[in-house]
Amino acid sequence: MSIEFPVTLSLIRSDPPPARIAPLARLPVFLKLDGRRAVVAGASAAAGWKAELLAAAGAHVDVYAPDPSAELLTIASGVRGVLNLHARPWAPADFANAAIAVGACDDDGEAARFAAAARAAGVPVNVIDRPAFCDFAFGAIVNRSPLVIGVSTDGAAPVFAQAIRARLETLIPHGFARWAEAAARWRPHVQALGRGFAARFWEKFAARAVAHAHMSPNEGDLQALLAATNGDRATAPATVVVAPDDPELLTLRAVRALQSADVVLFDREVGAAILDFARREARRMLVGPTDPLAVNKRATHETSMIALVRAGRRVVRLVSGQAASIARTEEEIAACRAAGVMVEMVPQLIPPPQGEGGGPGYQQSGIRDRSSA
Repeated sequence: MSIEFPVTLSLIRSDPPPARIAPLARLPVFLKLDGRRAVVAGASAAAGWKAELLAAAGAHVDVYAPDPSAELLTIASGVRGVLNLHARPWAPADFANAAIAVGACDDDGEAARFAAAARAAGVPVNVIDRPAFCDFAFGAIVNRSPLVIGVSTDGAAPVFAQAIRARLETLIPHGFARWAEAAARWRPHVQALGRGFAARFWEKFAARAVAHAHMSPNEGDLQALLAATNGDRATAPATVVVAPDDPELLTLRAVRALQSADVVLFDREVGAAILDFARREARRMLVGPTDPLAVNKRATHETSMIALVRAGRRVVRLVSGQAASIARTEEEIAACRAAGVMVEMVPQLIPPPQGEGGGPGYQQSGIRDRSSA
């Protein structure tokens, strides 16, 4: 005997669609330079630093400097075979087949000529400390390669970016590099096991990496993670989250649930700011009471919460704090449990009313578990 609950599911249709990403001063892009050619012009220490950075990223760097500084000569000798130093000025022909160009120019006139020559060859260009001539900018870097973090202030406050980088250096263990390397090795095998399995595996991987950042992951860690992921393949419960009006009142537990969900079912009353916490790949589905005028003909038994969980999806049910929504969701929970589908509940935290005693703190507001009453 199957048990259904009186809701209809439909895909979101927004008109106009809500903005998903706030405006960006710069688009953070991680460019693959392995084996590709880079052009650097200039004899200064700054040019040497950029040349060393590009070589560290795997580029074959050609540096053009008529009178190279001692620091540039030192850098060139240290990375021989990847960095070639040419003791002459740059020429337009030097940009042929380059993937990127960086110039340390003495004045705006030289900067304009360098940028124009690079762009004419179809090469993105950066002129050090002259943002008006730049197609891209270098950010402050936290290097745990293959885990790399870049910080940019769009040139407004480079010292501020460096301060943030310094703070991140203290927060990101060096051992994360080894875990990121392991992820690269294991990824083909894990992804071959299916998207649902992979999503659960990487969630467990991240938790294990954070907990054991000082360790070097090995085959035993891979097998343990595979076994743990297999173990919860069919037992992952649905999670019910009571959504607050203010997204800042979401609990960490609620955020973790949303960021690991495959499907998010939500009421009309749930705000877009709450939905933004769900991972980008999650399917968002609007849930409403049965209404002959609003029934989606495509909504069938296969799109019910019970069917989704049985299909191995991680389901989060976002419910507003309104009484009607709470009552409807209690019926859904009872139906799930009667069908043998486990449900976890994450209550809402709300500030205590002003003027009431009890001191600082929060109280919980959520769904009464009728199935255990």
